[in-house]
Amino acid sequence: MLRFSRLIFALLAAATPLATISAQTASVSIPAWIDEGNCGPTPKFEATVNGKPAPVISQSGPGSDQMILVVADFTGDLSLVDAAKQALAQDIPKLNSNTWVGLLRDQDGLHVLADPSPDRQPVLQAINDLASTGKPGLFESVSPALTLADSILRKSPVRMAVLYITDSNIYNYREDYTNPVINASDPHDVSRVFPDALIQDKIARLAEDVSVLEAPFFVVHINYRSDTLNLSYQNGLVSLTEDMGGMGQVCRSVGEVPDAITAAFDRITHEWRLNLEIPPKFHGNAQIRLTAPCGGQDARLSWRARLRPKEG
Repeated sequence: MLRFSRLIFALLAAATPLATISAQTASVSIPAWIDEGNCGPTPKFEATVNGKPAPVISQSGPGSDQMILVVADFTGDLSLVDAAKQALAQDIPKLNSNTWVGLLRDQDGLHVLADPSPDRQPVLQAINDLASTGKPGLFESVSPALTLADSILRKSPVRMAVLYITDSNIYNYREDYTNPVINASDPHDVSRVFPDALIQDKIARLAEDVSVLEAPFFVVHINYRSDTLNLSYQNGLVSLTEDMGGMGQVCRSVGEVPDAITAAFDRITHEWRLNLEIPPKFHGNAQIRLTAPCGGQDARLSWRARLRPKEG
């Protein structure tokens, strides 16, 4: 079997550019959660896609096989990084034995630090050895990381999730997202009115790029910053996770870091994976609605509500 690091290279090298794919799949996989309601071990989910019934072909719930790819994006405050590392070291051993966890680092491209495995020792050692150096890599690595997770998801029945732990500062990226004022004497200069336009554009383009990918995306940002550009960046990351069916959190203090990471793992492990049948020639964006009758009334659910079925 290929080592995971070689698998990343093989999958990404073989990936077909989205613009060149011509045929469409007849099913999609979405993450879902039962937030309230006692539906038993085999709830009966009912789904529609753009208002038309979409049969649930298969479903896998909490306790079934799962793979979690944790991506570290650490560049700054050692006290926050140490708190995150300690939280990861405490939470990962508590996961089910059939949950495989891998660790990647995203500076200068994705690098595998520990292959996904039920053996906790390699990933715990890799977490302990993590350094806090370099430039943020989240913007550049999100699409490759989700593409990798999507490839695994489509080839196996496991539940899948990508979890970023980051302290990234928008000012530290190699690319300049500050949208400097072009004409300081002109009060109507667009760059003055919309200083975060480049950030919003980057998030929008990322959202479009990954809208065909099915693995849920989670972010725990451990270093809240209150300036305008970083607020736009942090809010954009949270919005992107929600688009992908996951969850984003921004920690305002070192004391919030452990609870945020625990909450992310708790959310991930309680995921249901639902495979929905869609028309084979489906075109456009899919608006998904999900219900689950439980005990005479519908359970309170959350799920990925929108995606663009992948061609290919």
